[in-house]
Amino acid sequence: MIMKKIRKAVLPVAGFGTRVLPATKTIPKEMLPVVDRPALQYVVDEAIEAGIEHFVFVTGRNKGAIEDYFDRAYELEYSLREKGKTAIYEQLDANTPKAGTMSFVRQQSALGLGHAIWCARDVIGDDPFAILLPDVLVKSDRSCLAQMVDAYNTVGGNIIAVDAVPQERVSSYGVIAPDTKSVRRDDGLIKMTGMVEKPAVKDAPSNLKITGRYILQPEIMGLLSDQEAGAGGEIQLTDAMARMMGEQDFHAFEYVGQDYDCGSKYGYFEAVMAYAQDHVEIGEQARALIKSRAQSF
Repeated sequence: MIMKKIRKAVLPVAGFGTRVLPATKTIPKEMLPVVDRPALQYVVDEAIEAGIEHFVFVTGRNKGAIEDYFDRAYELEYSLREKGKTAIYEQLDANTPKAGTMSFVRQQSALGLGHAIWCARDVIGDDPFAILLPDVLVKSDRSCLAQMVDAYNTVGGNIIAVDAVPQERVSSYGVIAPDTKSVRRDDGLIKMTGMVEKPAVKDAPSNLKITGRYILQPEIMGLLSDQEAGAGGEIQLTDAMARMMGEQDFHAFEYVGQDYDCGSKYGYFEAVMAYAQDHVEIGEQARALIKSRAQSF
């Protein structure tokens, strides 16, 4: 089986971030700092580890800070060099992408995730591509998307990242419907037949929630072009995937790692604590602080 390499990734960053207002009134939610870097930087780093060579950011109004962040800051870099702050300068330089590896397209109207992905169609072309929802961080030894690419190289088709949640919490998530006729594989891949958004506990087809990482074939763009509005009056990516499931294989992939929903206040707080404890500079202090605060309650 000859499969095209996963080289491109779409990151939809046009949302308002209403769940973390008022912070996001002036700061894009993707730029909220997790310890010492924006949440978005962690997502980009995850994709780079997976071999992504070109990023397509689907932006909206008041998201200029994202494009500026990935540009050079000549005055700042000059000042750091002049003051001998070499380590900080080298870190900034390492985070600056190579010219031509990032594209920014505008989603003028908030018409849903499916519409946001469709806005990237001309840059994606005929290539399979990854989607990373940037308000979800996945902390793992090997990046979540890198694990997914390994799985894709085994079976091809379309891959959706999932992880198990307690059965009583399934009604808070979108979950996948596994193909009960298929033999469960040992590599984390599960053939699937559908997806259900926030099912009642008694009706849930599984306890495997969709995490916010996808590898999709380019045919999804054609389906999104005429996809009717679904839940919330928006064009839903899940609706288009459900249509494509009748024509192409879809596998869920149970990755190894822990996800954090930085689009919620509690999830953001969790992420800051988790990443602080493993930070190369302040990890020991962070662990001691968290332990001391826990003992005081």
